[in-house]
Amino acid sequence: MTASKVITALSTAAENRPQALTVSQLTARLKSVMESSFRFVWVTGEISNCKQASSGHVYFTLKDEAAQMSAIVWRSAAQRLRFQLKDGLKILAAGPIQLYEGRGQYQLIAESLEPLGVGALELAFRQLQQKLEAAGLFDVERKRPIPVFPRRIALVTSPAGAAVRDMLQVITRRWPRARVVVVPVPVQGAEAAPQIATALRKVHLIPDVDVVICGRGGGSLEDLWAFNEEIVAQAIFDCQIPVISAVGHEIDVTIADLVADHRALTPSEAAELVVPLESDVRRMLEQIRHRLTSALQYQAQRTRHQIERLAQHPQLARPLDRIRELEAVVDELDERMRRAMERCLERNRQQVRTIAASLNALSPLAVLERGYSLTKRLDDGELIRGAQQVRIGDRISTLLAEGSLVSEVVSVDRDDA
Repeated sequence: MTASKVITALSTAAENRPQALTVSQLTARLKSVMESSFRFVWVTGEISNCKQASSGHVYFTLKDEAAQMSAIVWRSAAQRLRFQLKDGLKILAAGPIQLYEGRGQYQLIAESLEPLGVGALELAFRQLQQKLEAAGLFDVERKRPIPVFPRRIALVTSPAGAAVRDMLQVITRRWPRARVVVVPVPVQGAEAAPQIATALRKVHLIPDVDVVICGRGGGSLEDLWAFNEEIVAQAIFDCQIPVISAVGHEIDVTIADLVADHRALTPSEAAELVVPLESDVRRMLEQIRHRLTSALQYQAQRTRHQIERLAQHPQLARPLDRIRELEAVVDELDERMRRAMERCLERNRQQVRTIAASLNALSPLAVLERGYSLTKRLDDGELIRGAQQVRIGDRISTLLAEGSLVSEVVSVDRDDA
């Protein structure tokens, strides 16, 4: 084959070959086919790699035993979810399939989600119950007692519902003196939970309110859901006044019931719990009055008998006898004390006389009285004991038993032998 023939053959093959697509063109075609074919699909699977972005969108992987796919819940849909998405949760998700051209990856836009095996509301209830229980909001130790005679009762409920009428009728029938204030709030719908929480946080500002009843009449789980919201549970926990929760009927248990200081099975029962029955109070007061009267009569009779016994005592019959006996005892003690003092003084006088005689025997004056004398030199007062202590011309003083003499030495006779 010549070169010209080869060139001609290659040109013909090139003309017959299909036109090539760019990656973007192919992706765009796939996106169009996929999104038009799967406008809304239902998919079951298990959540993994679940994370919530700061924007509020939730991203996760939906998988089964053999495959996995990406999924996203936009913020608007995530805010409507009653339960919390987390890894390991099996769900039924519904929404359109979208192809993300930048990565060539398809994903499910989950617009509706339901947990498998349990309803969304029931799952949300369980998740919140576990969270608040771990946080200590259900602790029995923190629950406060309900006052026996409340000064004023606040009813946080709908003013148009049957529950408020039932509570007012029961309260005024049982305790006509009761003071009640109705704090109006919606009890179902999107705005119910925030308004109930706000009322509970501000109810302590109403003068003299010392107990709160928060609740509504019966309804479906969706109708009662405002009392299963975390914002209401936290407001009950933070409320400065004891709270009685009265939501629905006996079989209805809400998060508010678990957090409140006391749970009533119905609003009517809450009204019965919050005030006493007037007839019961009157009967109790009458019993107390009877017991006090009996106790006072018994005490008065007992005291009267004691006084009578005391009046019959000899010492009280002749009270001066005992005084005279004591006077005689005092006189006897006085006489005994006087005699004892005289004996003590006499012993002391005798001791003084003995000591004086001993001292007198040792006194120099007594020696002088026997004819002796004491001689001293006048110039220095030295006592003269021998002739060698003086010289002729010395002046000396002689102390006698009576008086003294002053003389001058004219001669000295020393005995040198």
